[in-house]
Formats: sequence, structure tokens, C-alpha cells
Amino acid sequence: MPYAIKEIFHTLQGEGARTGRAAVFCRFAGCNLWSGREADRATASCDFCDTDFVGTDGPGGGRFATAAELVAAIRRTWDEAVPSSEGARPYVVFTGGEPLLQLDEAVVEACHEAGFEVAVETNGTIEPPRGIDWLTVSPKPGPGLAVRSGQELKLVYPTRIAPESVERLDFETFFLQPLDGPNRDENVRLAADYCQRHPRWRLSLQTHKIVGLP
Repeated sequence: MPYAIKEIFHTLQGEGARTGRAAVFCRFAGCNLWSGREADRATASCDFCDTDFVGTDGPGGGRFATAAELVAAIRRTWDEAVPSSEGARPYVVFTGGEPLLQLDEAVVEACHEAGFEVAVETNGTIEPPRGIDWLTVSPKPGPGLAVRSGQELKLVYPTRIAPESVERLDFETFFLQPLDGPNRDENVRLAADYCQRHPRWRLSLQTHKIVGLP
């Protein structure tokens, strides 16, 4: 199947348990909770998204006819950024938009064949393909969760989803991430306070924004 990709770029993982790890991010175009257009934001299930996932015009973006073509572009991005002498396993993070609208087993298998560890960041409304190594679910208000287990649950806070409503799901780690925007400082304080009082939860900051990475 063809894949519509907004952008492919090398950076550091900025959020959650793997903060600071070098990675190639592959951002799929499209989402099932918001069109990505400001005119539709007020009626979207997720009205606080801060990501541009519309179109295929970002760095490294485009339409890829096969899984092999897409993974070749991901591998080139890694190889151009990382010296060949480095021994660390290549790492790719599939994100969006909503990556599970397009990500399939063929891409996951091709990534493994190319030597990559595969991570996915999803809103949890679509069942993932087999073989994902690190699955992060970030629930959004409105739709129910189809994915109720994985390595990491990351909840934007505060929103209409209360942490106690999801903290018994089958995840290895639980993170609160302060809602960005004009009230960010207050939201950081609220999230930090909640984590101090509820130690099942850890604080996740968007460190890539702090240090100026994409």
C-alpha cells in the first residue's frame, strides 16, 4: 500500500521514558481525531494538538509506494546523521497525526530487517500491527481506547481525561505531560503536583522544545 508521510527527520526523543535517545521520527500524514485544519479545531475530539500533520511537504516527506521504499528513506536519514562507527541500534519512532491509520506489519518487518528498533506513538483508537517494540498510547478525550496495554501511557494534563480513569490499564509506565499553550507554566505546576501525590505517575516534559530540536 502507498504511505503518505508528512516528514522524516533525525532528532532526540523529547518525551516520556526514552527522553534523550537519538531517533528517526517518521510522521504519517492524517489523523482520525482532527483534520489538522484550524477551522475544524473547535469541533475536534482532540482540540489541543500542537503538531502539523497535514500534507506531505515536510522535510523528507512524500508518498512512498512500498514499505521497502519508506524504510529505505528512514535508513538513509539515520545513516546521514549517525557515524557508521556507532554501535547503538538504530531507532525509529512512528508518529502523526495518527500513525496506525497507515502503519502496517510490512513496514514494521522491513524496519526490523534494516536493523531498527520500532516505536509507535498513537492515540490508542486503532489496533496496532504485530512486532512493535515500544508502544506509547496517549489517550484523547472522546473516543474509546482500542489499545489498553503497551510499554507507556502518556496523558496530556489537564484535559477531560482524569488520570485515575486510565491508571489501571496494562502499561509498564505512566506519564503526565503538561498541556502546552498559554497556560503551560501553570499546567507544569499542576502535573508536577499530581505526580508528587500519585507516585504511579511520572512527569514528562517536552524537552525537544526546551533545547530547540524538532
